[in-house]
This record gives sequence, C-alpha cells and structure tokens, in this order.
Amino acid sequence: MVDKEEYRTRIILTASKIFSHYGFRKTTMEEISRALKKGKSSIYYYFGSKEEIFEAVVLYEANQLRMRLTTAIKEVESPPEKLRNYIYVRMKEFAKLSNYYNAVFDKNLDHYDFVEKIRSRYDREELAILRLLVYVGTSRGVFAAKDSEYTAMAIQTMLKGMEVPLFWRKREIDINSRLEAILNLIFNGIIRKP
Repeated sequence: MVDKEEYRTRIILTASKIFSHYGFRKTTMEEISRALKKGKSSIYYYFGSKEEIFEAVVLYEANQLRMRLTTAIKEVESPPEKLRNYIYVRMKEFAKLSNYYNAVFDKNLDHYDFVEKIRSRYDREELAILRLLVYVGTSRGVFAAKDSEYTAMAIQTMLKGMEVPLFWRKREIDINSRLEAILNLIFNGIIRKP
C-alpha cells in the first residue's frame, strides 16, 4: 500500500503535467483522477479542490526552483560565477516549471489569494538573493556596485524584462545569446572603458 505522503506527491506530479498541458482553467478533477487511474474521491481525500491541487503544484515547483538555484550558487566560488549561474539556472528553470511561471505571471490567476502570496514571496526571495550576491561581490572588491539594493533591483528588472520574449516565443530566440548579452551588460556596462 502507498503511504499518504507518497500518494499526495503522486497527485501533485500528475496534476503538474496536466496543468502544464491544458492550463489551469481547462484542467478538470476528472482528468487528474483519470490520469491517476483513481476515483475523484481519492483525490478529494487529499485536496478539497482543483485550486488546492494547483497551489500544491506551484509550491512544489517553487521548491524545486529554489533548490536548483541554491545548488547553482554553491557550485562555484567567485561572485561573477555565482551571479552567472543564478541567472542561467533561473531563466532555464522558469521555462521548465510552467505552472510556477504561470502562477507568478498569468494575470488571469490574480483573483486567487495564494497566487499573490507566491508572487510577492518570489519577488522578495529573488531580491534578497541578488542583493546578497551583489553585496558579497562588492565587499570582495570584484563588483563596483555603489548600492547593492538598487543594483539587485536593476538586475531583477532586466531578468523580468527577458521573460516575456523568452517564454512566449521560445522557438525564435536563442536563450544563451540573450543571457550572454545581459551578463555582458551587467559585468561590463555599456560605456567603453578608456
């Protein structure tokens, strides 16, 4: 017999695939139960609604993203490598974690309280990570940032500005070239050095 936590995780992983394919609005509890080869009542034992399942899926994906970003930062030593890894992993993982991405950026989900909480938590966590990376790089004399808070906000704004073209027109854009252009701008600026 499958233990409760294991089955709950199975529901989340199965629902994740269905939400990714059909989107939140078009996904039904029937589709989730059919994919699990179980009755709807077995799902309702763990989750009271489709919204609760979606919230669990989004939180699961958020934790996956958080773990991958932490690993990417810890893999390297220098501040520029840490920032580079953070940016690459962040952008590439967002493309894979479509439910989390949708919760953070889809305005059609605005009326769900949990979506707003996830968005603001994501923004706060990302800003804190970027601020720390910039602060460490500046304190080690590698970065020349005058204010780590505003520098982190500027980097976050650049990354957010890249998301729409990357995720809505995936086939047309070479993500690596775009990321390199952003990293070059962050590390070298736009003004020619004498």
